[in-house]
Parts: sequence; structure tokens; C-alpha cells
Amino acid sequence: MKQAFDERNRDIQVCVNGVLRHRDEPAVSVFDSVVQGGDAVWEGLRVYDGRIFRLDAHLDRLERSAKAIAFDDIPSRKRIIGDIRKTLAANGMRDGVHIRLTLTRGVKYTSGMDPRLNTGGPTLIVVAEFKPPVYDKAGVKLATVSVRRPPPEVVDQKIHSNNLLNSILAKLEATRAGADDALMLDTRGFVAETNATHLFLVNDGEVGTPDTIACPEGITRATVIELCERHGIPCRVRDIHVEEFKDADEVFCTGTMGELVAVTEIDDRRVGKSAGPVTSRISGLFAELTAAEGTPVVD
Repeated sequence: MKQAFDERNRDIQVCVNGVLRHRDEPAVSVFDSVVQGGDAVWEGLRVYDGRIFRLDAHLDRLERSAKAIAFDDIPSRKRIIGDIRKTLAANGMRDGVHIRLTLTRGVKYTSGMDPRLNTGGPTLIVVAEFKPPVYDKAGVKLATVSVRRPPPEVVDQKIHSNNLLNSILAKLEATRAGADDALMLDTRGFVAETNATHLFLVNDGEVGTPDTIACPEGITRATVIELCERHGIPCRVRDIHVEEFKDADEVFCTGTMGELVAVTEIDDRRVGKSAGPVTSRISGLFAELTAAEGTPVVD
């Protein structure tokens, strides 16, 4: 699956430290930490009818990640939301919008890895695009790849950082295999997630999902677990082998950019149904929730 370019995004305005610029206008210094070493944290947000779903949860994770890598300065929530509002207003955006929110350690006064070279404060970047959920609702194909998710003692995946090379290498391998995304294992051999989403399986009406020991704690993943608990759908977080996913009645993946979508093939092997009854039910419950909740950001 390759995302297509949306012509509505050709002349969008992006916001860098409160200043709006055309998407093609240079805005981030070559000495910025995100350019020098991927030294930044990020969040993906989705706008539904003028509201951002679970905005506080996303900003909580952004703040935790920034603190975990010792950012000296973190913009206030009021400033971040203000820049989001400004960006959406400048682009006339209200619905079907995905936001990439990035906070970098800021500009270094000379090249180098030492964070003490950063003396000017962080860089806050807001990129909003017209982007409906990106996956084909008919389902996606996954390929198990050799690239593995690192354990927390190597790189703690709970830090939602811009160091995404691990995922990019996995995506490259999956693309070569003719799949939409990569199914990634942890170093113990259990399923972690895909290169971009969390995974769930369904067997005999019970939902299961891997622990997050080697992957980020997803906001959509947490919402699905919450919905299962609220509506009496059995759900367990546990270690899961890839063969269990291949033999499951249903498999689906979750994420802010793609919402919920069925997985129909793993390693060229048909999996369950294109969208089984439990997947369909949870997808419906998720749609109801996003239609009812959210932080207003568009007047």
C-alpha cells in the first residue's frame, strides 16, 4: 500500500514555532536536532468534525517522551493547541484531517550529538494534511520480516521518538515481499506490532493483543482495549506467536492514521475473514466514539 498524493495538500500552510509557511518554504534549520540525529518526539493526531480525538492522551505521551530524553524545555499545552488551531484555520480544515505534531530539541549552535549544543529552546512543528484513514477497508497484507523491534534496554519504544529507521527498514523488506506492511517480532520471537500499527487477533470471540514491551503504547490500541472492557468483549494482553495470528479467526490492526482495518493475509496465507463480526463490531464502536468525543480545535 502506497499513499496517493492529495491535491488539496499542494499549497497547505505548516506551522513552525508559531510561524505559518507554505509547505515548500524552508522552515527548519539544517542545525535542528531532528535533522542532525532524529532527536525529536512526535504524535499523530486525527481531526473529526472540528475535534481532535484523545488529544490529552496524545499530548501526555508527547510530554512523557520529551521528559524521558531530557528536553530542557517543553512548550505549554496552551501553546501547542494554539499552533494546532492556527494551522487548521489557515488551511480551512475541519474533518478528514491528520496532523503530524513534532517537537525537536531545537537548533544546535554547531553540529554534534551533545544536547548541550542546544541553547535556543525546542522547535514545534505542526503539519496538517487532508488525509482520510489510509488503509483499504477491504484489508491489508502483512509479511513477517527479519528486522526486529528492539528491547527497552536497547531503545525504549515507549519513547515516541523520530528515530524510525527500524520501522523504515522493516517497511522496505515488506514492500519487497509484496505486502502492505511488515509484521515485526521482538527479540524473543513474539509478535510486537507492524512497522506502523498495533495488532489484534480474535479467536472464539476473545480478543488478544501483544504486550508493548517492544513497541509504543498506542492511543488507538488503548481505546480498543477500553471499548472491549466497556462492552463486555473478552480481551487479553499477552505474548503471542506469529502462528497464532495466522490461525486466528480474525486479525486487525489499529493506529491513528489508519484507524481500524482487517488483516487478510500474513506471509501469503489467508487469515480469517476480510472483516469478521468482532472486528466489525469494534470498528463500529470506535466510529461511534470518535463521533461523540474529542477536544474542539476548530471554531
